[in-house]
Amino acid sequence: MERFSARSYVPFISALVLSVLLLLTIACGGNKGGAQAGPPPAMPVQVKTAQPAKVNDTTEYVATLKSRDTAVIMPQVDGIITQIFVHSGQRVSGGTPLIQIDPSKQQATVKNQEDARAAQLAQVKWAQQNYERISGLANAGVVSRQDLDQARASRDAAQAQYQALDASVREQQVQLHYYQVVAPRAGIVGDIPVRVGDRVQTTSVLTTVDRPGTLEAYVFVPVEKSGQLKMNLPVELVDATGKLLASSRITFISPQVDNATQTVLIKAQVPNNNNELLRNAQFIRARVVWGTEQRPVVPVIAVSRIGGLYFAFVAESDSKGGFVVHQKALQVGQIVGNDYVVLDGIKPGDKVVVTGTQFLIDGIPVIPQETKS
Repeated sequence: MERFSARSYVPFISALVLSVLLLLTIACGGNKGGAQAGPPPAMPVQVKTAQPAKVNDTTEYVATLKSRDTAVIMPQVDGIITQIFVHSGQRVSGGTPLIQIDPSKQQATVKNQEDARAAQLAQVKWAQQNYERISGLANAGVVSRQDLDQARASRDAAQAQYQALDASVREQQVQLHYYQVVAPRAGIVGDIPVRVGDRVQTTSVLTTVDRPGTLEAYVFVPVEKSGQLKMNLPVELVDATGKLLASSRITFISPQVDNATQTVLIKAQVPNNNNELLRNAQFIRARVVWGTEQRPVVPVIAVSRIGGLYFAFVAESDSKGGFVVHQKALQVGQIVGNDYVVLDGIKPGDKVVVTGTQFLIDGIPVIPQETKS
């Protein structure tokens, strides 16, 4: 299928308008003795000279914000949830109880280990007393040296067994503490997907604790642009209207290309400062600023859009020393203030018509009047 460029519309539109005007002229002036119509008078128009301006060469991507200060809370033991002490959005300090897991089984284990330790302590005392008695008898020559050595060995074995049981009790007591899940630090409690009565495992996510602080923007840049990436390149986070929300710089460039998307991951740290417009796991627009360049800018009101293409009228000198207008197809970039950045179609110094463009036809004479604003 044949494709038409933006410039191919210009002669078509102009020819159509001129044909309509010619028919109107013939219809209105055809009965005036056949007098020939003269050229149309020059139309005064307001123009503004396109000025070069320093603009950023940017590319916009969709980025994901990830928090550097989010703790994912997972249990260290399996069990049934018996109580939830907090609610989502609550501010907590470090060590605040969050969730209670049923500790009954572990409490029984601790009690059993403590009883075994107490029984072994009695064995240690008896072995010590027996050793002291045998030692006295051995000194008096009543019992043999072998009996004394055997008593000493029994005492040492009882003491070693007691120490092992004591260590096991301490271990089980530490394990018991894990049945109450506490906040590892101060922050804000996130979503709590579990409920009382749920059975959780060590892989279950109970909640999160977020501390307002630094976010990181994860930006995936197409591999075609990876050659332009370098550390400390500016990155701007903007909202849907283009308003700047935060500024940062590239702090990480992945040495590998994502095989599935053929993109390179870059990261930029973003100070949050309690900004409610920036949140963890949020999708946001990120502009990578590759550099600055001189580009002409024209007022937004001077640019018209037809069929998805952009046009503007430019007053140019003719061979008779006057001016005529020509409709130019434009390639525009971002809007800076009230002006379009023109990437192609207009050069600095061109006189761009800013008023009455709806009455203009390509090629008609005009009298350009430079606007003061």
